[in-house]
Parts: sequence; C-alpha cells; structure tokens
Amino acid sequence: MRWPALGLLGMAQLMLILDITVVAIALPHMGAELGLDRAALTWVVSGYALTFGSLMLLGGRAADLFGPKRVVLAGLAVFTAASLAAGLATGAPLLLTARIAQGAGAAMLSPAALSVVVRLFDGDERNRALGIWSALGGGGAALGVLVGGLITAGPGWAWVFFVNVPVGVIVFVLLAWILPHLPRAAAGSLDIPGAALVAAATGALIYALIRAGDHGWVNAATIALVSAAAAAYAAFAAWQRRAAAPLMDLRLLGRRPVVAGIFVIAVATALMVGVFFLGSFYLQEGQGHSALMTGVLFLPVALLTMAAATVSGTLIGRMGARLLAVAAMAVAAAGFLVPVLWSGTTAMVTGVSVAAAGLGALFVVASTTALSGVAPHEAGVASGIVSTFHEFGASVGAAAASTAAATSIAVQAGIAQAPSGFDNAFLAATGMAAASAVVALWLIPAKTK
Repeated sequence: MRWPALGLLGMAQLMLILDITVVAIALPHMGAELGLDRAALTWVVSGYALTFGSLMLLGGRAADLFGPKRVVLAGLAVFTAASLAAGLATGAPLLLTARIAQGAGAAMLSPAALSVVVRLFDGDERNRALGIWSALGGGGAALGVLVGGLITAGPGWAWVFFVNVPVGVIVFVLLAWILPHLPRAAAGSLDIPGAALVAAATGALIYALIRAGDHGWVNAATIALVSAAAAAYAAFAAWQRRAAAPLMDLRLLGRRPVVAGIFVIAVATALMVGVFFLGSFYLQEGQGHSALMTGVLFLPVALLTMAAATVSGTLIGRMGARLLAVAAMAVAAAGFLVPVLWSGTTAMVTGVSVAAAGLGALFVVASTTALSGVAPHEAGVASGIVSTFHEFGASVGAAAASTAAATSIAVQAGIAQAPSGFDNAFLAATGMAAASAVVALWLIPAKTK
C-alpha cells in the first residue's frame, strides 16, 4: 500500500502548493472586490507562506513526537476548515486570518507527509518517490496558476478556496483508512517559544521587504525591521542551544548536504513564486489578458516544471546533485533574461517556461541532497527544515517581486503604470539564478546522489 499512500499524500501536498500560486491569479479580482491595496494583496500570498514556513519545524517535531499519521490528518482537517472560511471572507480581516489558519494546517501536514515518504521508501525507490513528490510540488506551483485562471474566470475567486473543501474531505477519509501507523521517532515536548521566535523574525523580514517597495531600503523603519528580524533569528539560535526540547537540532545545519539542500529549495521557490506573482499582474494588467487566458498561458510552465522534476528523479543518480543543480540554475537564469531583452506576452511566457524547466529540476536536487544523510529518527525534523525553507522562499519571493515591480503594480487603479518595474524584477531573478549557480557549485558535495 506504499505507492497508493504516496499518491494520497501527494494529492494533499499538491493542495498546499496549489494554494500559494492558485491565489496569485485571483489577486487582481480579489483586490478589486474586497478593496485590497498592493501591500494587503502581497500579504494574502506571503501571510500563508509565512505561517506555513514559520510553523513547519513545529509540525516536523510534532510528527516525530505524536506519530506522522495523526499529524497528517490533523493538519489536513485544519487546512480544509480554513479554506472554507477564506472562501466566505468579505473583507481583509477574515481573509488574512483564514490564510494564516491555512498556513498552520499546512505546517502540520507537509512535514509529516514527507516524513512518511522518507520512512516508507529506501534506496532507489526513495529517489523515485522523492522525484514524484518534487514533481507534484514544483509542477503544482505552476499548475496553480492555470487552475486559478479557470476558477477565477468561472465561479469566481472565492472558489480557489472552496475547491479545497471536497478534495480535503475525500483525501482525509482515504488517508485515515490507508495510511500505516508508523511508530513515534522521538520523545519530549513541543518548543513553542522557538516557533514564536521564528515566526516573529520572518514576519519582520517579510514586512520589511514589502514596505521597501513604497518607502525604500534606507528608510529608518525598514532598517529597524531588518535589524529586528536579525536579532530574533539570533535569539532563536541561542534558545535552541538551551531549550530542553529544541525545535531544531542545530547540528543538522552543520551537515553540508542539509545546508546545500535548504539553500537550493529556498532559491528555487523564491524564484518560482516571485515570477508567478509578477506574471499574474504582467499578463492581466500589463498585457490586458483575462484571468482564464493568463491561466492557459501558464500551462507550458506547469508541464515543463513537472516533466523536469520527474526526469530529474532518475537523472540525479547519473549526473550527481552538484552538476544537475548548476545546469538547472543556468537554464533558469537564461529563461528569466528573455522577458528583459524582449517585451510582450510571447517573450514572457517563453522565458518563464524555459526557466521553469530548470526550477523543476532544482526541487528534486534540494530534497535528495538534504535528506541523503538523514537517519530515520531525524526524518521528521529534517523534512520540516526542508519544507520550512521552501515556504520561506515562497514568502520572500512574493514580497521581493512585489517590491521590485512596485512601480508597475497599481492595484487600485487597475493598470500597470510602468513596464520598467517588471524588467527590474526579471533582471533581479536572472542575477539571483546565476549567482546561485556559483554558490551551488561550491556548496553541494560532489558525491551527493
């Protein structure tokens, strides 16, 4: 029953990933109907990813303490109920609260599900399973834009949340029946103060990124927020060394494969989510396409992401993680450069599609590299660390893209004021991918497979 279990867990994970990008396509409509400005719309994406990422380590620890099946089912129940509340929202307070609750449910579900996958499979089967898992995660991010376009153009933006309800209920029932009871991998308690420090630090950092789009990086408040984030991260590290049951085993961050994996996952997710955020506004407000057409235009992005991730699950065993990562980042950089050199819908879709092929491969590299040297009893926490940086990358990517393209996103006016903002954002993505290729060449161990 391992492979059917993987399929159901993959479906649950797909919902979580879809919920980042499926919302992106609905943002212009959501903003117009609920009266949300650029900062509020950025928080619709970043708030979910921030909560998801901030509580991910807590979810991974809970999976080790209470057993992954219990945590998977609890997280899925919370996520499904919060999706219903988000669809019913009539204003920013309820919508953002529901998105935070969705993130909390996702933070329980995702690391526990990945922990199950790591513990059910071994050797080459684990690589294939992680390839499928990564294809669902990477491709789901792209597929979400297509689904969001179809739903927004059809029943309306609220249904990007309502659709999770029947799917969540069905998957919950099937998982409760088919998922094996795996033994607890650890004893102890949950580190609530540690989770609070991570959430505060990341929240301050994301707010600084969003605020910089309107007030600049040299603004006193922006500098104060960045400083506060750094102080909170330092406090978290100090607390982990003295806590009786630390949220994160900092010794894992001393392992080169783990550090390399979380670096790759953060970069890949930041680039992907940031570009989807940009693409939604560029195609709808800059090029005048409908939500449905925007979703259709992102179809090749979804297909190439999933195809690249699937192929890379096998390819990584032949090439090695280092070579595959460098090649994938070079492909991504080349793709992001296309919309900078040529303007228009065709150039943007072509460039992002090429970049997506590289990003799809990076998701496999990240998971395989980070988990290559992890013992079974560390699977929950290690999976939580990987998933944490996946969501941190998503929240930072959306905020950074929003800031870089602030001059081109005029939500309240309903138009894109200046294309130069989009050019700056795509150029920044190009530079980030190119620089990351150099870092990956140095950071990823040569023998990681």
